[in-house]
Amino acid sequence: MATPSSPGQSAEDYLERIHELIEEKGYARVVDIASSLQVKQASVTSMVQKLGELGYLNYEKYRGLVLTEKGKQVATNIQKRHETLSRFFSLFGLDRETQKEDIEGIEHHLSPETVEVLADLARFFEESPETLKQFLKSRKQSK
Repeated sequence: MATPSSPGQSAEDYLERIHELIEEKGYARVVDIASSLQVKQASVTSMVQKLGELGYLNYEKYRGLVLTEKGKQVATNIQKRHETLSRFFSLFGLDRETQKEDIEGIEHHLSPETVEVLADLARFFEESPETLKQFLKSRKQSK
């Protein structure tokens, strides 16, 4: 969820993808971002300029886009939030495609406090497999 000092949802998507590309390939180019987010290169260029002005990334000749410490922090937080939601939903046997769609739909709208509660709940169920089994069994019975 965007706060006054954080980027908006669309900007978060870009930072997350730039971070992933840098981790995967060692660099992030406008063409790669456009392709992976299925948007026009002009849109990426516009967002990259905005993120640069806000201090989240820099363009370095021959290296492409480089996240600043501020940008890395936001991207890391987004990645952690995504991993927490994935971990949580995985406990309940939801298929990967459903998880992906649901996570993309809600991840930007959850407060850090809510994500923390979900992380705690996931840990609780992971540490209490019998309780998780009881919960899953009660879901089946109520259908």
